Amino acid sequence: MLGTILLVVLILLLIGALPTWPHSRSWGYAPTGGLGLVLIIVIVLLVAGVI
Repeated sequence: MLGTILLVVLILLLIGALPTWPHSRSWGYAPTGGLGLVLIIVIVLLVAGVI
């Protein structure tokens, strides 16, 4: 249950970090890349059964 909630929250953060607003376009893809890495780690942990 906790893993599913964590996965949903991370996906929402990943969508929210996309540089679509004018003030955040200069950030590049760093926020999205960092959250993507965290998302991949959580998915691997879910598949391995750790979470």
